[in-house]
Amino acid sequence: MSAMRSRLPESPTTTAAAAHPPPAGPTPQLPPEGRAALRAGVVGNFIDNVHVFLPLTALTPALAVVAGPGIAATTGAIVVIAMMLGRPVGGMVFGRISDRLGRTRTTKVAITGTAACALLIAALPTHELLGAGTIGLILCLRFLGGIFVAGEYSAAIPLAMEWSAPRRRGIMSGLILSMAPWAQAAIAFATAALLLVLGPDAYAAWGWRALFVLGALASLGMLVYYRRRVVDAPIARRERERPQGPEPKDEPAVTGIAAMLRGRWACAFWQVFTLMTGLWLLTNTTVIMLTAQLGEDTGLPATSVSVAMGIASCAQALAMALAGHLSTSTGRRRLLIGWGIAATVLGPVLWWTAVGSSTLAGAAVLAAALQVVTVAAYGPVSAYLSERFPTSVRSTGYGMGYSLSLILPALYPFYLPWLSALLGPRAAVLALLVLGGILLVLGAALGPRLSAVEIDRDLDAVASRDGRGSGR
Repeated sequence: MSAMRSRLPESPTTTAAAAHPPPAGPTPQLPPEGRAALRAGVVGNFIDNVHVFLPLTALTPALAVVAGPGIAATTGAIVVIAMMLGRPVGGMVFGRISDRLGRTRTTKVAITGTAACALLIAALPTHELLGAGTIGLILCLRFLGGIFVAGEYSAAIPLAMEWSAPRRRGIMSGLILSMAPWAQAAIAFATAALLLVLGPDAYAAWGWRALFVLGALASLGMLVYYRRRVVDAPIARRERERPQGPEPKDEPAVTGIAAMLRGRWACAFWQVFTLMTGLWLLTNTTVIMLTAQLGEDTGLPATSVSVAMGIASCAQALAMALAGHLSTSTGRRRLLIGWGIAATVLGPVLWWTAVGSSTLAGAAVLAAALQVVTVAAYGPVSAYLSERFPTSVRSTGYGMGYSLSLILPALYPFYLPWLSALLGPRAAVLALLVLGGILLVLGAALGPRLSAVEIDRDLDAVASRDGRGSGR
């Protein structure tokens, strides 16, 4: 393997940051290892999100049989939160490991852990044997699964960005992140199909387990692909081989995670944290909360709600890929601010109208429009986060910025009832939606321009060494 790596041709991302080269010319063709890393980034993120949405969609119809008829109505939400709380841990731990030991090696370890957690959940006995221990084990395995899933995207997505040519980072970011809504739609349709074919009883007995097994097998297939086809980009390997000089004397003597929170990279981290908190709030209000509200307020049957949200997911995925591509010509900051303003102004109107709809077509069109003007802003995020941190800390910055920011939004089941009592159920969700849009605008405004000219450079030339970025 080392001999193969040494023969890799130069990547368009190997220029030294200090040189600040002029905008790139024609893009050199990537070697097979680079193309493999890009394919793995797209397909791998789809599989990651299959594991994210499995308990939310596939396990819920069987939860009363698996965990017992006496489970609380909020148990399904707690299972989802367990994974969300594991992801910040994984982002910190695996991000740091990825920066020190390599993206590909870290990804393979994380994939193995994700597959193991899914297989163990599929093999769990029901409450008849373990009682409350069943739901306890599910929560523990979902927490561990969150750690490993975060490890995957903290390493694999920066790896894909490091292999991407400068003018291709935006479209690759959009394609990678659009896999989340595609995965959500795939799990929803697969669950609906199994329920229809098997019936509720057989599905609750074993049908849901088949989906977890398929998710695990998909991860194992991706593991084989990484082992055979994918290697770290030259820019990352050279960074690990570069002699490390002493820290600047005027900087705090902190490294790793501490450097993100209060050291050299704190400025970039907290700016990214603000932006991503806004995006996670938009995600919760326009996907999870909207789904629940459609079921309660529109009078539509559950199958119609699922279809409407499935259509919205497809629209979101297409718009997300487009947003990533557009950010290359508009600049990252301009696109994110524009999308944040649209989310703040148009989002509440579309949300309110959607939950007032009484037809499947109306709910589907309005939910699709809502998700396009809000969460499609994720499109350029993979490129943006990778451009905010240099190679030496890129996975740490990416993992922490993407994952720590979801903690407060993920705890909405605990504070939404209080907010609903104060403002009313609908107004409470709208307040969180508006807050998400404002934080997205604020976070983007505090960051660098990352204009079309600036991002047409080597990654380390874009992510300046002081952690603040260039082109304020």
